[in-house]
Amino acid sequence: RSKHRLLAPADPVLAALGISDRHGRVKPTRQAKLRQVEEFLRLLDATLDDAIGAGALSAPTDQRPLRVVDLGCGNAYLTFTAFAHLRNRFPVRMLGVDVKDQARRRNTALAEQLGWQEELDFVGAGIAEVELEQPPHVVLALHACDTATDDALSRALTWRATVVLAAPCCHHHVQEQLRHRRPPEPYGLLTRDGILRERLADTLTDAMRAALVREQGYRVDVVEFVASQHTPRNSMLRAVRTRRAGPAADTSRQYATLVEQWGVEPALAELPRAP
Repeated sequence: RSKHRLLAPADPVLAALGISDRHGRVKPTRQAKLRQVEEFLRLLDATLDDAIGAGALSAPTDQRPLRVVDLGCGNAYLTFTAFAHLRNRFPVRMLGVDVKDQARRRNTALAEQLGWQEELDFVGAGIAEVELEQPPHVVLALHACDTATDDALSRALTWRATVVLAAPCCHHHVQEQLRHRRPPEPYGLLTRDGILRERLADTLTDAMRAALVREQGYRVDVVEFVASQHTPRNSMLRAVRTRRAGPAADTSRQYATLVEQWGVEPALAELPRAP
């Protein structure tokens, strides 16, 4: 049984991105990329529906379109496909941010080619430096490496974004800390071998970031996401800001205990997390 696709293979955006050929057929070498796109769109849809259903996010209108920012967007495969899908659901304005000006020029030209330049824009700026006229409702960070994900989460929290989706590609910051820390007893076996230490660093980083976001009044879960050709990591931090404060005291206590026992912290701990 064929699975319903959120973007048809013949959609112009897939051809523009080189995922489909001029006949509207998905290229054999791009099947994995399309699977990643489709899974991301389903996660995005479910999270937005959840936020709207819970009253955390008002249904977008022409007067108040959905404002989305993709931080560290790179070549913007997910930026373009998310915009193509969302514009069929809501009025939307989207901004892609990447420090490389070459990426900005390429992506801007592609947006113009598709006729989207009024609703989809790109800027060349660092995640920590980008300035917005209005805070976004949704922040995406799907390509950011190592502590760039922490920068993206920091911006999302200080903007008080309603929805945050972050899929980190590496966790070198905590890995390096683990290399120089004696693990608490009896967990030495978890860091003795490099591959196990690396996987533990992934888990600690995701858990600690989630806790720090939770402290700011967000409902957070870490879900599975398709790994890309650039990284074997397959986790995504998904957060929705709630109208009521979360269990901040309990979360803070658990986080402090984890830091005390392992002696490591993500870079987000040293970054602004409140407006």
